[in-house]
Parts: sequence; structure tokens; C-alpha cells
Amino acid sequence: MDQVRFGIIGAGAVSDYHHVPGIELDPRAKLIAACDPNTELLEKRRSDWGVKKLYTNYHEMANDPDVDAVIIATPNDTHHPITMACLAGNKHVMCEKPLGLNFEQAAAMYREARDRNLKHMTAFTYRFAPAMRYLRHLVRSGMLGEPRHFRSQRFLDLPETSWGWRQYKANAGAGDLFDMTIHRIDLGMDLMGPLESICGAVAQFCPRDKTVSGHPCPPSDVDDWSALIGRFASGAVGVWEGSTVMKGYHYNGFGHEWAEVNGTEASAVYRLQEPNVILVGKHGESMSPLDVPEEFLVIPGSPRDPKVGVPSTVFRYDLVYELVSAIVEDRPAVPGFDHGAAAQAVADAVLKSSDGQHWVHLDLMLNESPTSDGSLQV
Repeated sequence: MDQVRFGIIGAGAVSDYHHVPGIELDPRAKLIAACDPNTELLEKRRSDWGVKKLYTNYHEMANDPDVDAVIIATPNDTHHPITMACLAGNKHVMCEKPLGLNFEQAAAMYREARDRNLKHMTAFTYRFAPAMRYLRHLVRSGMLGEPRHFRSQRFLDLPETSWGWRQYKANAGAGDLFDMTIHRIDLGMDLMGPLESICGAVAQFCPRDKTVSGHPCPPSDVDDWSALIGRFASGAVGVWEGSTVMKGYHYNGFGHEWAEVNGTEASAVYRLQEPNVILVGKHGESMSPLDVPEEFLVIPGSPRDPKVGVPSTVFRYDLVYELVSAIVEDRPAVPGFDHGAAAQAVADAVLKSSDGQHWVHLDLMLNESPTSDGSLQV
């Protein structure tokens, strides 16, 4: 395939911010179609994105023979039906997280893509951050020694007004847990291997019963704080905490992110605020900043210039390059739906643990066998 023809379903800010720039950067990719129920937004995207084919019904895009691959950036409750329709239409698919409202939906999406021999990808954006890629190298190469502990913090200082569909369980499944912490669950398993058991909790502090303009709206029924403690199959342990209402953690809208691995020889830290710099420290030293080596600033072959643009934004464009490369080279895209399903299983277990106030053993919950890279044989 000389050129991968893309359609985007969900023409909102996520597509405009993450995915369209990635398509525009890759000469092997071309955006030819957009789909959204908002006709006014679609018309805007006609000029913004230069697309000629516009759809309000995703089934029409799923059945369009001119579209090779689809990016899905819609409300969470639509991910499963839209993905299944696109796979039935023989489309390769990248879907935003969470893949579904629960593990069962996510696993079904993976099985369908696998059985149809179509490329599938979960939009776990932060795997592509340079410091995260270098941290993975340090862990996998043994430079930190034997990994003992993973730590993750993700704090945002967002307004306490309505989130729209994101604040309702029927549409979103969960709040911070499914929106933000699920990314970090994936990072933990990518770095440390599969999780064996977890205990977790969620809480809601903001009713979000008013819109930005001050009008009343139905209150939120999802969490705005989530946390968990996990035991990895390797014997290592981890802790995660996330919240969207952490005052003072604005950082130009990017918020605070800290992901750390402590090994027997050294510790290293990725931070979203400085994604091209890693913190590293050995025994008896204090952690100090180190520029990420040039070969880790972009994924191999990416046409993106790491010196151009805001560092905390531009690494996100490499997701499209990974999917296009998988299609052209006929290999799996990483992270795939299997990784998305594994993270979804852990997030589901956090809700179960929070409700029952007990540990959840993931193998018993899933009746599945995690592989060494954290994915699931689903």
C-alpha cells in the first residue's frame, strides 16, 4: 500500500490536536473523510482539514471502500459499536482510550480485529513521549537493575464545571480512572510487566452541576480522583494516583505527570512537563536531569522534527506514524487493542475493589493469561 487513506470519526479537539497533525506529517498518509453528528463542526473541518467526504453516520464511513483506516475519537460508550462496524467494513482502526465501557467490550474489539487480520491500535499517547521511551529502554536494558517499584502521579487543575458527556457513567464508564489513570496503568504494565492483583479506590469531590455559563445541569456520577496499589507478576509493586481537581497543578494546561521506576541499581523519572529530559540517580546520588538521547526523541523513521513545536504536544503525532508503519510493513501496531483490553481489565478491577473494599486478583477476575509484555491472550 503506497498511501493509507484515513477517515476520522469524532471531529472534536482530540482529533484536531493529536491525530490530524500526525496524518499531515506522514507522506504515506492522507486524510480523506470525517464523520461527526455535528453538521456545523463538520463544515468547519471541511476547510480546517481539507476533507471532501463528510458523514454524520459512522456506518457510511465504515462501508466506504475509499477509506483504509479509521481513527475513532468519540464518547466512550460509542467506541465498541463504532469499532465493530469499522472492522466489519475491513478498516484498520485506532481508537481512543478506554476502548470500551468494560473489559468484555475491549476484549471483543481485540478478538474481532485479530480474527479479521486488521491492524488495531489503542491511543495510549504517553508511550510516545521521549522520556518515557528512554525510561523503557533503561528498564529493559537492565541499567536500573531489577525493577522493584513503579510510581505514577497525574494531577490536573481543571474547572469544576460540567464536563459534558465525560461526567456521566452511562457515557464515560468512569471519570478520572478511565480518562487519565488508565494511561498510567498501561505505562506501568509496559515498563514492569503484567499486574497480578490490585486494590484501589475512587472518589468524587465535585458535583459539576453547572455549565461553564452557570446554567444548572444533571450532576456528575463519576469519580474525579482515583488511586490504586498493585502487585506485578514479577514481584515488583506499584502505586498510582490521579485527579482532575488538584489546585495549583495547571502548568500551562498540561498538568503534572510523574512516572518513576525504582530498581536495585538506580531510579529514573519521566515528566510530561519536560518530556525531552529524564531524571536519573544511582545509589548514593541524588537524581539529576539528563537530556534524552537523540535517537529516543522520535520513534524510528518518523518524519517529525523533535526541535519543532511544544515538546509536551508534538510527540503525540507519532501515534499515526506507528499505525501507518504497521499497515505498510504488515506487522502489529503497538500498543494494540490487546494492551487496551489489559488496561481496561485493571481499571474495571479498581472499581470492583473500591466497591468491595478489598484486593482483586486479576487472574481470577479475568480467567485470562497475561503475557510477559503485559498484554492478554484474549
